[in-house]
Amino acid sequence: MVTRLEAHFALERAAPPSGNLAAPRRLLASVHSRVYPSLAPSFVTVAPSRPSAASRLNLFSRHLDSKPALELNTPFSTERSAHLEDDQGNVKRKPRPPKTTTPIGPEIPKKKTMSNQPPHPALLIPGPIEFDDAVLQSMSHYSESHVGQPFVNVFGDVLSDLRTLFQTTDPASQPFVISGSGTLGWDQVAANLAEPGDEALVLHTGYFADSFADCLETYGVKVTQLKAPIGDRPQLDEVEEALKEKKYKLLTVTHVDTSTGVLSEIKALSELVHRVSPETLVVVDGVCSVGSEEIRFDDWKLDVVLTASQKGIGCPAGLSILMVSGRAIESFKARKTRPTSYFGSWKNWLPIMQNYEAKKPSYFATPSPQLVRALQTSLTQILSRPLDQRFADHKAASQKIKKAVSDLGLKQLASKPENQANGMTAIYLPDGMTPPDVIPSLLKKGVIFAGGLHKEIATKYIRFGHMGVSVTDPEREDITRAIESLKESLGEAGYKA
Repeated sequence: MVTRLEAHFALERAAPPSGNLAAPRRLLASVHSRVYPSLAPSFVTVAPSRPSAASRLNLFSRHLDSKPALELNTPFSTERSAHLEDDQGNVKRKPRPPKTTTPIGPEIPKKKTMSNQPPHPALLIPGPIEFDDAVLQSMSHYSESHVGQPFVNVFGDVLSDLRTLFQTTDPASQPFVISGSGTLGWDQVAANLAEPGDEALVLHTGYFADSFADCLETYGVKVTQLKAPIGDRPQLDEVEEALKEKKYKLLTVTHVDTSTGVLSEIKALSELVHRVSPETLVVVDGVCSVGSEEIRFDDWKLDVVLTASQKGIGCPAGLSILMVSGRAIESFKARKTRPTSYFGSWKNWLPIMQNYEAKKPSYFATPSPQLVRALQTSLTQILSRPLDQRFADHKAASQKIKKAVSDLGLKQLASKPENQANGMTAIYLPDGMTPPDVIPSLLKKGVIFAGGLHKEIATKYIRFGHMGVSVTDPEREDITRAIESLKESLGEAGYKA
């Protein structure tokens, strides 16, 4: 009689490398008949020969009309083809052939387009503005650590590039980039550079001067507003008279008020302040001017310029950006009371920004790596050409638009040429016409304008933003299309130039 051990070795020797199990099964029946003769008739049956895994898959593949058959190569296969494994049983990786696409119908030549973005109306409001493809692509960067060296290096480059954009080489000045809107810049100024009871002179050219004043008052600052008629700006002799009446800790001015399109003269104003009230800090709201209007931070002796990412800089919204002078930093350090904001406190942010600019990891609150990378891309594009050329491009586009407005027989809110911004135009509508009579028609033509914002005349005018790639990209036709669309929409509303 055959022992169980002998039967085991007989089976092992009989197992073929090919994986065909029919022969071992027949041997198993023979062995069982000798080891357990009494059980052989009832327990052991000889299974019929089964097709191999490959042949079964071929059959299944033919049923699905799949040619050639897919190779079976899974960890649970009863058969693993030798040509898919090496001697150690490791899977051989077969090179994947390149994908080819078969065109359906005749091949259509691709039309050159200005952008890879999905078709959409041209966004020509005073911010947010149209974005370059590369800037938007930067927003899709994979998630990364905000204290990892790759991102820290990017943030450091951004802060250095902002110095170039604001035209400052003074090592005592400090750029800030904090998650938030342009409004956060007001909070930073009020919380860090003023203390309750301090005086501030706010030069009023529109809606945003009111808002800045309201912010300052929220922090206990005593505000005096020097208001100009709608469409104008306070005159220098009026500012001088106001500065001589009392001592002001701050003077704030909106470089371009988004509600009116009024441009303020910053250089002469700063010279006046330093001459008449040298201790007063000069704060410029540049939300609607940085990137489209010239700013010389050092030469004009400015103390703060605050802005945001989504307008002339051409980056998605979400970043509050400031440039702060060394004099303003010293004023902050000398304050007698703690800053009345936690998130906006420079006590928290100043060392963070200094470390990031030195490319050292630091942490107070989590920044947005994707937005910062998009800002880096935008700044790289802006600084790839001389800034003077960028400002000249915006001025040329502005003059083209303002001439078209005049040719239509329309007027601007900013009636004097010296008061007219280069990045936007506020246009009075014909008598009896309101923004809803024009803006929907513009949208149908692929153009988006903004309605009025100044509370006293909001229903009487529209706003046309012309900043960034809509101006600087020679392949875009945003400005020309907008002018033609405005003419057509006014005509459809019953206006005859």
